[in-house]
Amino acid sequence: MTNTKIFGYIRVSSKDQNELRQKADILNEGIDERDIYIDKLSGKDFDRPQYQLLKRNLREGDLLYIHSIDRFGRNSREILKEWKDITEFIKADIKVMDMPLLDTTQYKDTLGTFVSDLVLQVLSFVAERERENINKRQKEGILLAKKEGKHLGRPKLNLDTLSNVQKETLEMNYGRWKAGGIKGVEFMELLDLKKNSFYKIIKQFEEQQR
Repeated sequence: MTNTKIFGYIRVSSKDQNELRQKADILNEGIDERDIYIDKLSGKDFDRPQYQLLKRNLREGDLLYIHSIDRFGRNSREILKEWKDITEFIKADIKVMDMPLLDTTQYKDTLGTFVSDLVLQVLSFVAERERENINKRQKEGILLAKKEGKHLGRPKLNLDTLSNVQKETLEMNYGRWKAGGIKGVEFMELLDLKKNSFYKIIKQFEEQQR
C-alpha cells in the first residue's frame, strides 16, 4: 500500500516526568518529530488528547511505534480494546520497541498471532497491576507521612531540585538560547518547565555563573 506513514506515541505519567529517552529511541527509528504524539497523563484510560488525535490520523497500512506497553496504557482491558481498534478496524500495524514479539508487521501467521496475543495479554495485565501497586504505595506513603507530621506537597523548584537530565539540558542550551539560536518557548519545552519556573531557574543559573 502506498502513502503509508510511520508514527510514534509517547506517554509519561505527569508533567514532572521527562519523555526525552522515549523520544530519542523513537527518533532513532527515523520517524519525523512532527509524527510523534506525546501525552503527559496517567495511563489509567485512553482519554488523552494526543492519543486521540493520533488515532484519528492513523490509516490502513500505517505503522505505530510505542516504546513499551506500559507507556501505551496501564488498564489491561483498555489496552486490548485499543490494540484491536488499531490493528483490526483501522488496519494499521504496531511495534512495541522493548518487546519484539509485539510487532504486527512480523507475526501474521496463526501461531505468531497466538503468541503475540498471549504476550500482549500478559504484559497488559502486568502494567495494570503495577499501576495498582504504585497507587497503593502512594497511599501508604501519604498515611505514613501524615502520622509522622511531615509536610506533603511539591518541593520548591530551584536548580538543586532539577533532574540531572534537566541540568544537562540547561547547560547545553543556555548559550544557544542567549544567542537567539532557539526561542524561549522551545527552551522551556526542552526543560519541561512552565514560563514562571523557567525564568526563575534561568535567574538562579545566571547568578551561579557570576
